[in-house]
Amino acid sequence: MAKEQAKARGKGAGASPARRASDRGRYGRLSRERVLASALELVDREGLSALSMRRLGAELGVEAMALYRYAEGKDALLDGLVEALYLELEERLAAVPGTSAGKAAWRSELHRIATATYDVCLSHPQAVPLLTTRMLAVPLAQRPLAVLKDHERVLTLLSEAGLDETRVTAAFRAYTAWLLGYVSAELRLMVDNPEEPDPGFRLGLHRMPPHELPRLRETAPALAARGGPEGLAAGLDALLDRFTAAAE
Repeated sequence: MAKEQAKARGKGAGASPARRASDRGRYGRLSRERVLASALELVDREGLSALSMRRLGAELGVEAMALYRYAEGKDALLDGLVEALYLELEERLAAVPGTSAGKAAWRSELHRIATATYDVCLSHPQAVPLLTTRMLAVPLAQRPLAVLKDHERVLTLLSEAGLDETRVTAAFRAYTAWLLGYVSAELRLMVDNPEEPDPGFRLGLHRMPPHELPRLRETAPALAARGGPEGLAAGLDALLDRFTAAAE
């Protein structure tokens, strides 16, 4: 009897006994852009741990299997989030084109890219860890095109600064490390108890042994405050001065 029921279900479904997953959800037919936008919204709202094919499918009103034509699995979905961040960066750069001209135009453009990247990251803080973790897992040539275009932009500007190939490579690494490191430091979790009005208890300084960590306790309030775009710019200028001075 069970075999006959299974056979009947198979005939009703066509060649495969499994029901074909539709990609027409509650908002109409899906697209890669819609899938990635919904994934980013979910991560913004609930964090990376909430992201799964099943959960994203529920958000879009489709079966999880319907998403596999847009992302082959969880890793591909995470790479898609990185792509979405860099596409937003491109949109921000295109919305306010650079206006600087002259000898130091390259430096102004590097600042503009860094500031726009900072803004994107602060708009999507839950997704920022992917900018590091996925770069550790994905070879250069397999990264999304939007990521490679950003690399190309920065390398071109460093070449325009008059650096030779060796210094361009070193400056590119330093620029990337400073930018992503600065953003990561800005987004570090510092507050121990958000509901506590007293600054010391808010930061949890009472948990730090005063005799072992005197300097950290003293500096913690300043570390908890963001450096903002000004701090990013100051460090970037110091870095660029170091490389351009060596080239002169």
